[in-house]
Amino acid sequence: MIELKQICEFLDGFAPTQLAEDWDNVGLLVGDADARVAKVMTCLTVTTETASEAIEQQADLIVTHHPLPFRSIKKLTTQQTATRMLWDLIRAGVAIYSPHTGFDSAAQGINQMVCQRMGLQNIQPLQPLDAQEPSVGAGRFGQTSAATKLSDFIETAKANFDVQQIQYVGDLSQNVSKVASACGSGGSFIDRVIEVGCDTFITGETTFHTCLEAKARRIALILLGHYSSERFAIEELATVLKGNFEDLDVWAAKKESDPVSWV
Repeated sequence: MIELKQICEFLDGFAPTQLAEDWDNVGLLVGDADARVAKVMTCLTVTTETASEAIEQQADLIVTHHPLPFRSIKKLTTQQTATRMLWDLIRAGVAIYSPHTGFDSAAQGINQMVCQRMGLQNIQPLQPLDAQEPSVGAGRFGQTSAATKLSDFIETAKANFDVQQIQYVGDLSQNVSKVASACGSGGSFIDRVIEVGCDTFITGETTFHTCLEAKARRIALILLGHYSSERFAIEELATVLKGNFEDLDVWAAKKESDPVSWV
């Protein structure tokens, strides 16, 4: 069996914790680094459903994109949902690791994956870490292979991210040629998107006022939904882990779903 610290070392190389935002909580959050690991489940978020799945399937480690715990905890009781899940997972001996914003910004991280799925070329960080590491940084942007209409670009996004409906801002007939990506809640990048000259911005979700700003600045905004903008990468991460640790039983959570529904 593989030691937990070996998996942590690999993950820190794949999605370096030093790339994470200052406010984030990343790395090994729960567990004994010297423990042996045979089963690993990846998920976007630790929820009652995914926590139960990990326990039922006797996972030794959850690799979750969104950290648990995220903020400091003063009491570890069963009175709150987050601490109840932590209590249950600790009792079952399940460790927790989160790459979160380090994975967002990594060279082969989520935003890179989004741009690649959309067929963009000359992809580079929206906010580079520094001149010495040009392949890493927050967000991404790149060029389409040929100018296309926003309506067609949205249909491509639906197919590539397996979503039936997408919210957008803009004129469906406008051209798309330079596109930025910031997965999850990426609206805070709007000024940088404008600064680098992008005409289209893909993110998961954002505020009403960011939508108004995008409209005023003639930036097409494509809102995949927070879940859809990141969950696919968690499935990819399970494949990456399995490819590097052949003896591990690795799977992406099967009981995870988007909490938001459409009618």
